Amino acid sequence: MAMYVRHPMATSTLLYSHGNATDLGQMYELFIELGIHLKVNLMGYDYSGYGQSTGKPSEHNTYADIEAVYKCLEETYGSKQEDVIFYGQSVGSGPTLHLASRFPLLRAVVLHSPILSGLRVMYAVKKTYWFDIYKNIDKIPYVDCPVLIIHGTSDEIVDCCHGKQLWELCKDKYEPLWVEGGNHCDLEQYPEYMRHLKQFITTVERLPSRSSSSSSGGVRDDGPTRRRSVDRREKPRQSTERKPLPPKSQWKKSSSKLRISFDHHHLDRSRRSLDCHDKTRKSIDHSHQVERGRKSVDRVGSEL
Repeated sequence: MAMYVRHPMATSTLLYSHGNATDLGQMYELFIELGIHLKVNLMGYDYSGYGQSTGKPSEHNTYADIEAVYKCLEETYGSKQEDVIFYGQSVGSGPTLHLASRFPLLRAVVLHSPILSGLRVMYAVKKTYWFDIYKNIDKIPYVDCPVLIIHGTSDEIVDCCHGKQLWELCKDKYEPLWVEGGNHCDLEQYPEYMRHLKQFITTVERLPSRSSSSSSGGVRDDGPTRRRSVDRREKPRQSTERKPLPPKSQWKKSSSKLRISFDHHHLDRSRRSLDCHDKTRKSIDHSHQVERGRKSVDRVGSEL
């Protein structure tokens, strides 16, 4: 299932991949708040087996899910790659970087409490093993667009070192936000979260369209080619907006200006069309451990 929030003044669309122990029902109010304050359209979705979505949770199914949702954005809502910002929270950083590493014209990426890989959440391994899942550490060097990383310094589920190491590997770095005292599931409660995120959105929307400087307009099929990093900022930009967030009573009133739609059938058709080749694919899905019952909190380490 997918949820689309349309802002009347938006020029960008946020494709949000949520964390493990949640679904669209729990994310609904946050999506409305983000749409209002960031002035973006927002597409959220549930992974296979989550919420109202059918199917079975697995690493490869989350990849098929985000591909189906992006296809829905293009075909149903007319979104273009250069106007889309990918947002991945915790486990959602996996499908986010899977697709972002293949999209050379993407506007930007936000990684919220991201993981280096599934195995690295539990063990301090120095190399990537074949049975590991969500190998973000190997994919992020192929992301060409600006990347913002947000992580809490007191994260008890995914240590802050995951976010810091991913930031070091980025081609196009934006000033990261290390939320002092922030844990894994509470970063949205800190005022600097929305301030910094809004400043990032404003900055990337002012940059020239990436399509004007690239001759390829499609998706990388045979692996990304490395190109010289273009650092648009000699120093990471500082967030300058200091206005406090209004109370929820105010943004709830503003939400009447947003158009919200839920998409079942189109997304299911897209997912099936992307999954039609799975029966002939020989790769082994090593993410069966993800399929265990989800806990009431997002405990990535125990789930992966």
